[in-house]
Amino acid sequence: MNIRSIAVKASLGLAALAMATSFVSCGGKSESTDVVIVGAGGAGLTAATELASNGAKVIVLEKMAIVGGNSNYSTGGLNASYTKEQERLGITDDKETFFNDTMKGGHMKNDPELVHTLVDNSAAIVEWLQSDLIGADLSDVGMFGGATNKRIHRPQGGGAIGAHLVPLLYKAAQKVGADVRLNSKVVDILKGKNGEACGVKVAADGKEYTINAKAVIVAAGGFGANPEMVVKYKPELAGFGTTNHKGATGDAFALVEKFDAALTQMEEIQTHPTVVPGNGAMITEAVRGNGAILINTEGKRFVNEMLTRDVVSAAILAQPGKTSYIVFGEAVRKSLKAIEGYVKAGLTTEAPTAAELAAKIKVPADALDATLATWNGYVAAKADAEFQRNPASMDRDISEGPFYAIECIPAIHHTMGGLKINPKAEVMNTKGEVIPGLFAAGEVTGGVHGGNRLGGNAVADICIFGKIAGDSALDFINK
Repeated sequence: MNIRSIAVKASLGLAALAMATSFVSCGGKSESTDVVIVGAGGAGLTAATELASNGAKVIVLEKMAIVGGNSNYSTGGLNASYTKEQERLGITDDKETFFNDTMKGGHMKNDPELVHTLVDNSAAIVEWLQSDLIGADLSDVGMFGGATNKRIHRPQGGGAIGAHLVPLLYKAAQKVGADVRLNSKVVDILKGKNGEACGVKVAADGKEYTINAKAVIVAAGGFGANPEMVVKYKPELAGFGTTNHKGATGDAFALVEKFDAALTQMEEIQTHPTVVPGNGAMITEAVRGNGAILINTEGKRFVNEMLTRDVVSAAILAQPGKTSYIVFGEAVRKSLKAIEGYVKAGLTTEAPTAAELAAKIKVPADALDATLATWNGYVAAKADAEFQRNPASMDRDISEGPFYAIECIPAIHHTMGGLKINPKAEVMNTKGEVIPGLFAAGEVTGGVHGGNRLGGNAVADICIFGKIAGDSALDFINK
């Protein structure tokens, strides 16, 4: 069983996820609601919860058989700054540093207004998710690539955020009255006489029906599982694997063409550097953030492991065989619950000594010994003389066995481009005008992450802009 199936099984912890959602197919008939949401991933469920908790009638349409989308596979956490959790843990951070890290990580291609919106709402979204309405545990705050300070919020012990958060959002959406329908593919977004979005056509159970609505929120995710579309925008990614779930095919972009919706930065597609060859299992950045290193087939470190994903991916592709190994010891394993999933899935190579580990992964034992000795010295000194890694990610050395290694290569992970939105999550047309009644949130949008997304910013993005989309749609329908 690979880590994807583990993540999905975990997110299926509520039996309702696969069974409790039921609906009556309208078979060509039509019905009405206040707001229709396309997609039941993290952004869609957040928007639905916000809308329904404020009294709106909401229908959420998900083409897959389960909710969650790519959010199910998120193993990292949610970036937020100046939070109560950081204060409790003695972590110094501020909005300006978070903003600058995100802009720098995105090669300054990000829309500054959207980034400010992300940053300015980050502490509040943590509190919203921790409230009685959702009940999330975001009490563990760690270090991720491209961050100056520890700001990625996740469940205690470093558990996977997706498997924790998706069932909670789904339960909350249902509790406040949102109507979530699975196996329901939106095949058209309806356009009114004044150019507004006013409903959808849905294919379900072999039939089509219409839902009239006062507003539509598009939260259908990106296109990382659509190789033709990926190659269209970034030909150099031909042949790459993907970490995305099979439904991430970019269907929504064709649906909004009639509105002359603007697209932005579609060519900005991120690879995740640490993906297990052959099965698409992603090894969370938190493993490196908690003290693991990357080595090549010669047993040597070759990069600052906590640089941005594009930089680390490029460094791996420049190594012999275009591959690498994450190496860590027992202290790192004990520090992060996510690692237990990798061990159970058989993704790790384990040995009682570093020399035996080297033999198993076929790297020179003397080189690995020297690499570990040097690294452990850096950890003791809190200074990486070779690659200047952030000391905040050097809390644990690799001296206590057993020792572990996981082979990793880059794979397509996140599509940063998408629908152009403003800070209110309103979709813009190619003339720079707001399309009435049409809102969007999550990976289907572009501009938040620029040329490279920092780990932890996706969950922040989907929750913050999902909630904003819900609020903006509520304002629109109450005009």
